[in-house]
Amino acid sequence: MKKEIKVSHIFGYIFLGIFIVICVYPIIWLIINSFKSTEEFKLNSIFSLPNRLMFENYVDAWKTGNIGQSFLNSVVATALSMVIVLLTALPFSFAVSKMIWKFRKAVQSLIMFGMMVPVMIALIPLFTIYNSMNLTNSLIGLTMIYVAYQLPLMVMLFTGFFSSFPNEMLEAAVIDGCNIYQVLLKVALPLMLNSIITVETLQFMMSWNDLIFAQTMMSDTSKKTIQTALVMFNGSYGQVNWGPLLAAVSIAIVPTLVIYMFLSKFMMAGMTNGAVKG
Repeated sequence: MKKEIKVSHIFGYIFLGIFIVICVYPIIWLIINSFKSTEEFKLNSIFSLPNRLMFENYVDAWKTGNIGQSFLNSVVATALSMVIVLLTALPFSFAVSKMIWKFRKAVQSLIMFGMMVPVMIALIPLFTIYNSMNLTNSLIGLTMIYVAYQLPLMVMLFTGFFSSFPNEMLEAAVIDGCNIYQVLLKVALPLMLNSIITVETLQFMMSWNDLIFAQTMMSDTSKKTIQTALVMFNGSYGQVNWGPLLAAVSIAIVPTLVIYMFLSKFMMAGMTNGAVKG
């Protein structure tokens, strides 16, 4: 029996090792090749190591490729949308899951309906409306789109988290003298820290990696986000300067990697909230 368990463990470790290599190797390959010169991409194998570290690729990407400004634009649009969605989705989710009021189910269904609208169907009408209101090439306008399309999903997730709370806990807080706002801020929110981090991380990924809305609404080079700026590295007749391009992609994935490194523990805990009763 012990030998069978050890053999199963070995196969498990082998499988996990292969899975880790599949997930991590593309990132390692990206970073290594971001330091290569253009000649090395033409003459050497794509799996070879660089002859020397071309830090100039990162300088070209940041300045010549305008990645610095695009990076800042993405930070602004993503951060604003995260704050607005958090401040609106949390109280709304608490209201529809824990408070009893007329038409709450109808209002919740109306918000959830936003998840059923395909992006491609709304893209042209949305651009027409934005163009008539002079909201194209505007980070505020792009933020409004992010909020509108992400709010229904975040409301659904927060509602599920709130539904896992025992009503007795909230009722005890009311008996102790808390009003509805104190119940939300002092009782519910501290218990939802992991869930909030999980939902906000998901929203960050959706906003930071958006290409469709940013590419459609932003034509001004100075207003482009990081994802749309990467498209601009293609030269005429399909020519690509691979070194600066891979350097720009490496810069673009830094926030995602940092968030995963520091918040993965909270995300794992947040995704299991409400999974087990008691």
